[in-house]
Amino acid sequence: MNRGTASAGAGGSRPGRRRFIGALAGVAAAGALSSAAACASPEPPDHDSADSTRKGSPRKDPDPSAAHPPGRERQLFVGTYTSQEGGGSGIGLATYDETTGRVTGTGTLGGVPDPSYLALHPSGRTLYAVSERDEGQVTAVALSPAGRHEVLGARGTGGAGPCHLSVHPSGRWLLSANYRSGSVAVHPIAASGALGERTDVVRHTSPPPGPGQEGPHAHQIVTSPDGRHILAVDLGNDTVYTYRLDGDAGTLRRVSQAVLRPGAGPRHLAFHPSGRFAYLANEVDDTVVVCAYDPGTGRLTPGEPQSTGSDGGTNYPAQFVVTREGRFAFLANRGHNSLARYAIEGGGARLRLLDTVPVRGDFPRHLALSPSERLLFTANQKSDSVSVFHVDRRGGGLRPAGEPFAAPAAVCALPGPPAGRVRAS
Repeated sequence: MNRGTASAGAGGSRPGRRRFIGALAGVAAAGALSSAAACASPEPPDHDSADSTRKGSPRKDPDPSAAHPPGRERQLFVGTYTSQEGGGSGIGLATYDETTGRVTGTGTLGGVPDPSYLALHPSGRTLYAVSERDEGQVTAVALSPAGRHEVLGARGTGGAGPCHLSVHPSGRWLLSANYRSGSVAVHPIAASGALGERTDVVRHTSPPPGPGQEGPHAHQIVTSPDGRHILAVDLGNDTVYTYRLDGDAGTLRRVSQAVLRPGAGPRHLAFHPSGRFAYLANEVDDTVVVCAYDPGTGRLTPGEPQSTGSDGGTNYPAQFVVTREGRFAFLANRGHNSLARYAIEGGGARLRLLDTVPVRGDFPRHLALSPSERLLFTANQKSDSVSVFHVDRRGGGLRPAGEPFAAPAAVCALPGPPAGRVRAS
């Protein structure tokens, strides 16, 4: 479940909120500011090239850990609910040190209501956010290393309650998932990073909803590693849909669908770097599934359900992340309030549960690895905090990097490009 499950009990005590506000004292909230200098980051995709414009083919970017070695201060963006009591007032702005994991609040970017999920353009120069409301929107924000970020405008998603979005590897299309209306949408991205009018919206009408569901609930939309297919995970229909994206028209054509067992409630998947397997978190029945993936046809074949490490208690697994070498996977467990650690074996075909690590927060809704993969961030919605862990890249161990960073109704924590003289005004 999305907003309903995530919001339950959220109005309780919020000890972290005063610390968050204190950390930002004297820093004014940043709205749609006047300028947006280009970030010191890789060159953006060539929007006029034959490959990107005619075919929508993905770029092969360099290893981000080599481009941005540890020790550099980088930006961190925090998604939140602004309409929730005690929630945030926009996109939280912070910096973090890749060596120590220390997070420092720098302000808030206003003008984006309920930005519950965030994504970066491959160039690192534009941030995109959903507005999880009845009239769903997606917003583009031009990023500046000095923190003078500029809201470029918003576009309607054609549905209600968008809760996830991603950028196609070509950098030319923004994909979004409307949770409450069970649909997915496509928007073109201009060379500036701004969004054009929606080119497609597709509602999931079959199969029928699973047990206890009143309709489809699109919860994630991602591109396969080779860029050939778009996969949409629908919790309400217990189904993962595979589409082909027309790189000229920006429209989706369904080519396959994988139906999970009734009541599984698939939420998010993450691919193995081989592109042959994906790991799916099932929110409703508290399981994970290894799926075989055929890059040629886009067909996803789910395997048998496995443990999340929650020991049978109330738990809603949220999201997987997989290390770049494909050796380890981490899962956010809401309820059990842990990170499940898995060893990946058989070239990606098997997950072996190693253990669970306390998340040091309540209801970890989102997790993300830093570009060097030396740090792991979790956004803990009910404890108003972001936890940071050092990652042992050799053994996959997790070690807390100091106390959690206080952030109201934190539901997404996204590492960003290098920081300059970051300030909000």
